[in-house]
Amino acid sequence: MSESTINTNDVAANLAEEKPYDAQLIAEDIAEGEVKAPKVDFDADYEAAQQYSVSSIDRTEEGAKAAEAATAPKFELKQPEEQRTEAESTGDPSDFMEMAKEVNPLIEKQTD
Repeated sequence: MSESTINTNDVAANLAEEKPYDAQLIAEDIAEGEVKAPKVDFDADYEAAQQYSVSSIDRTEEGAKAAEAATAPKFELKQPEEQRTEAESTGDPSDFMEMAKEVNPLIEKQTD
């Protein structure tokens, strides 16, 4: 179980920040030692939050079926076919320009 307490030095350092009046009074009281700093049990809070994160229907078999149906793909997806292309290296820049014009027709207008 992990517990944490508020560091009174941090509280005193944060007093200069603008905050609601009640929070400021509590922070001052903690810094002066008049009020005990609250302890926080993160593990217990986390466990309690988990109870609210999943509805009771989702814990049943019906809920599992409903979730599967809701997230199932609506269309059949085909696997892509692998295609191999090999370009011959000619060292001629005009070959590249021809290929670029095929891919992006706007390049042809820019180079003309």
